[in-house]
Amino acid sequence: MPLLPLPVAIAAHVHDGDSVALEGFTHLIPFAAGHEIIRQRRRELHLIRMTPDLIYDQLIGMGCAARLSFSWGGNPGVGSLHRLRDAVEHGWPRPLALSEFTHAELAVAYQAGASGLPCGLMRAYAASDLAGLPAPSVRALECPFTGARLSAVPALTPDVTILHAQQIDAAGNVLIRGIIGAAKEAALAARRVLVTVEEQVESLGAHMNALVLPAALISAASLVPGGAYPSYAQGYYARDNRFYRAWDEIARERGTFGAWMQRHVLELRDHATLLRTLGVAA
Repeated sequence: MPLLPLPVAIAAHVHDGDSVALEGFTHLIPFAAGHEIIRQRRRELHLIRMTPDLIYDQLIGMGCAARLSFSWGGNPGVGSLHRLRDAVEHGWPRPLALSEFTHAELAVAYQAGASGLPCGLMRAYAASDLAGLPAPSVRALECPFTGARLSAVPALTPDVTILHAQQIDAAGNVLIRGIIGAAKEAALAARRVLVTVEEQVESLGAHMNALVLPAALISAASLVPGGAYPSYAQGYYARDNRFYRAWDEIARERGTFGAWMQRHVLELRDHATLLRTLGVAA
């Protein structure tokens, strides 16, 4: 599989109005791809993510999103996502519709999409406030075999899932090491899969429990070293906790947020330039 420049891959595979899942659980969060979506000014996106954090705060604050499906949202270890809150509470920069799930529900929704099913099933559990929403994401039903009370979760089938990974081999197979999260299910559920990677190698040294996504599943791949920064890539670089703490003040006010995004995303050519601008790469 030939590697594409990230701007070309995003232009070809992410369109206005698409449902887009940028997955990665604590690490391998595809920041570079998210920034390129912002640069290309995509609009009316339905964003999907198990744990939306800083990159979703940025996408929402820059007006890319019309809807968000998620199971938890925040700045991990710091506090709220101020741009997400502003969109929900004040409709700025535009109103944002929400579909809220628990972690387990969202995982089942991805699994159902990956299995080609319209919904996934869970055992019913203690009621939560999510059941009282105007348009609850989960419906109760009775098992036709046992009469047991079950919960039905609608399948998630993103138009495109975007992942960051450690390696891609000469044949186009992609290796993910470390915490997997919902990466596999989100990829298998999607119509298109776009991957950014730290490096290209001749063959993958995949050890036990590593996740390998076959080349046939990948729609496009781009070589983007550091593409998960400020999150971490297992075996490559650590999480920049200082950035996560700094983001709380950057995003708190609309003007400060807009100025930072203008300088560090819109006016920069690519993620490598951002890393040099922030002083984290030569």
